[in-house]
Order: sequence, then structure tokens, then C-alpha cells
Amino acid sequence: MNFKKQPFGFMDMLRFKKLVPNRRKMLAEGPNTPLPQEYRTNTLAKKLHPGYMRVELTAARPLTGTIRELTFRRVDGEAFPFFRAGQYASIQVKIGDSLVSRPYSIVSSPRQALAGELVLAVENAGFVSGYLTQKAQVGDRFVMTEPSGEFHYETLRDSRSIVCIAGGSGITPFMSMAASLADGDEDYQMTLFYGARTADQLAYRAELDQLTARCKGLKVVYVLSDEECPGCEKGFVTAKLMEQYADIASSTFFLCGPQAMYDFVEKELAPYALPKKAVHRDAGCCGDLPVENPAKFTLTMHMRDEVYTIPALQNETLLTAMERAGLNAPNKCRAGGCGFCHSKWLAGEYHVAEGRDGRREADRKFGFIHPCVTYPLSDMEIDVPVAY
Repeated sequence: MNFKKQPFGFMDMLRFKKLVPNRRKMLAEGPNTPLPQEYRTNTLAKKLHPGYMRVELTAARPLTGTIRELTFRRVDGEAFPFFRAGQYASIQVKIGDSLVSRPYSIVSSPRQALAGELVLAVENAGFVSGYLTQKAQVGDRFVMTEPSGEFHYETLRDSRSIVCIAGGSGITPFMSMAASLADGDEDYQMTLFYGARTADQLAYRAELDQLTARCKGLKVVYVLSDEECPGCEKGFVTAKLMEQYADIASSTFFLCGPQAMYDFVEKELAPYALPKKAVHRDAGCCGDLPVENPAKFTLTMHMRDEVYTIPALQNETLLTAMERAGLNAPNKCRAGGCGFCHSKWLAGEYHVAEGRDGRREADRKFGFIHPCVTYPLSDMEIDVPVAY
């Protein structure tokens, strides 16, 4: 109610005394329409952030001798949430007694996701990828996280001219970025250097040529190290080669490929003294350490009301030990950056992988760890949330 100041506050006191009776009268005279069961804000939030999604493999095709394309739909019939071109989704697979997840960059564009289709391309290079490329069949169902990741174009941070460098299966996020540009959902000038050993290892070459034909802002340069081929450069993606197609000093760089490619390209770019924000690398999973005869420790885990005791090797992350034991531990990036596997350290010694410690200072202070990049140095005890 709106009060006007009266002499000696007398009238204000009268209004205050009538406040509760007036409120009761207004409530009694109001409509008895039931409150809505779901609000538009909550509906939108659920569409944007569905959390874990149950998905079905609807199509699969080989792209090269080692790379397989996988197309998914949501089991509940809903569209996939909107994402930024370049991001990834993590897919969970049950292999034997192990319950394991791996992140893969999304190939499809955000528009395809909103139309109910999400595409990944997986290279046969590990435990989970081997299963997905060799054994997964159309009709199989999996659990997938909503898209995540910082590997995408950001208007306020990045130059309008971007140079993307892909090695092998590292082409996947750039397929999404190129398609999003062609769809008119992004506004940048994209020069893509796609490196491989031979021409038959270039996945999506036909699709890239089609995108280039209909998108003026996209330029693709194929680079082969081991053979000469019409329409392809020979050698490696050197600074000299990049200068032929782009202005290095005024561009933002996105790199996706093996560690050797990162090291080579960053050495080539070093003389240009680019600011740190001008070079983005798509982070790979944190793997096993090169330790001979690794020690075997005991990992005690608290998950809600349950306590588990499992073996953990010195050279493997705590997350790997949990997955091997079939425990449903949360994870997404497996690189220490997203914080989704955030867990409470209770006891024991550990080591965080070099350059992978993405914890906040408060997490370090109060004893939280990221199991995806943490290796045991003794018996350990931790408190881990359940994924779902």
C-alpha cells in the first residue's frame, strides 16, 4: 500500500492496523484459478540445459579407414539443446564391467541439433573410441551430456578473422563452425587449414568443398605431408604457408589435433608474439602417465549413502579407476577445465597433471579435486557425487 505522511503519524497508524484485514479481504475476493504446473522460464531452462540425455544411434558411416560418423537422436523425441559451434558432448558407454565416458566434438551445426539430430565423428584411437567405431550398432542407446566447452568463437574476445588448423579427426569442431557460418548464425571470416598424411585421410572433404561453394566467408586449404595431390598443399602448416592465405597478426587461431601439431604450430607462431587470447587449443583427455611398474593403491569412495573400496593405479587418474569399477562418476571434459567432476578430498596424497589444474583457489584451499586429472600417490579417500 502507498502511505502518505500525516500529522503526528496518526493516519499512518490507522492504515497499518487495517493492513492485515485488507489483505485478507483481497485474497478472499481473488480468483481461485489453479497455479500453473510449469512456468515458461522453467520450460526454457529445461530445453537449454537438459543435463543427461538418453540417445539412440540412428545412423553410422565410415569417413576414412579410422574415422566413423555417428548420428544420434534423443529417445524422448525432444530436440537437442542449442550449443555454440565448436563445443563437445560427452557420451557414456557400458563396456564389460566398466562404465566409461568420453567427450567428442560435435560435427553437426546448432540448427541440426534444434531439428533433433546430433552428429559426432569418432577416430579409432582408444578404449571407448574403439568400441564406438567397431561395435556400436544402429539402435544402440547411450547416455549423453548436454553440449559444453569453451572452444568456440566469442565476438567480444576474438578477431572477426579466424584461422582454424585441424589435424586428422581434429576437423570435427570446424565442421560445425563452418556449417554455422554458412547458415548465417555466425559472423566471421574463416580460413581452415586441414592437415593429413594422405588425401584418403581427409574426412569431410566433399562436405567442406560444398560449404566453401556456398559461403563466401569460408576458405579451406588442404595440406598433405606424405604425398602430392591436386588441390592440396604439400608439407606442413607453417607460418609461411599461413601468410599466403591469412593475416597472422590480425587473426584469432583455433587449433584442434594431436599434441605434436600444437607444439609445431605454436613454435611457428612464436615470432609474431600473439596475445594469449589469440590462440585457442581444444583440450584433449588426460591420459595415463608413463610410469613403469605403477604402484597399486586403495581408493575409498563415498557416493551418497554408499561407500566403495576399489583399486587405483599410480599412473591412472582417479576417474579412470572409478569407471573401470563400473561406478557412475560425473565427468565431461576429462581435461581439468569444466569442473563437472568436482569432488571432496578426504585423505591421502595425490598429484595433479601438469598444466591441467583448473580448480579455483577456494577449491584448493578447502580440499576439492577434479578426479579426471588427479593421480594417487598413496591410498586415498574422496567424496564423489553420483552422475545421475
